[in-house]
Amino acid sequence: QVQLVESGGGLVQPGGSLTLSCQASGNIFSVNTMGWYRQAPGKEREFVARINRIGDANYVDSVKGRFTISRDNAKKTAYLQMNNLKPEDTAVYYCNANIFDYEMRGDYWGQGTQVTVSS
Repeated sequence: QVQLVESGGGLVQPGGSLTLSCQASGNIFSVNTMGWYRQAPGKEREFVARINRIGDANYVDSVKGRFTISRDNAKKTAYLQMNNLKPEDTAVYYCNANIFDYEMRGDYWGQGTQVTVSS
């Protein structure tokens, strides 16, 4: 069974940095696009960043220049380096990955990790 496990969330002051990790595990043949989404209280889940297997990445405008997504294909892990964090970045961050598990391709989600930006 395929699982995505996130880590790295926490409380940080405005202007600070955090790095989130998302590791895929299970009966996996290939991990295709990996991405991060976030959901703030009272708001819908929104796209943050995604990266394909060869490293092409794109971002929502509000995080461009502050967040960097990367991945280690051998470890089946994606990272989100978040710099110059702002209170409006406060949300639960979810990892998403498109995975082929030898039988079918599907989208999987992690359990979420809380990021709180506050002084």
